Amino acid sequence: MGASSSNPAPTALSLKGGMVLRNKVKRRQWRKRRILMKRRAVLEGSRRFRSDGVSRRVRTLRRLVPNTQSMGLDGLFTETAGYIMRLQMRVEVMKAMVDVLST
Repeated sequence: MGASSSNPAPTALSLKGGMVLRNKVKRRQWRKRRILMKRRAVLEGSRRFRSDGVSRRVRTLRRLVPNTQSMGLDGLFTETAGYIMRLQMRVEVMKAMVDVLST
């Protein structure tokens, strides 16, 4: 009577909560390790660190600007400049529309 009533069987929710907690701890540990590796690379003047940062930024830019997946860097930068100009023009048109419609 005492053993089964004092310690109920673990439910799926409590097991899942434990797994989530362990995953958070692992992510935190991995984040700390990554930060330490980056600091060490910066202090040592590592080229690998710098090139990883540039390639990561180029990948991000390719994701942001449409239809640039198969372009070289020069085409990517040219297309990005044009894309920024088109976005600025759209903003100006929307501002003009708001001014016309609000009066």
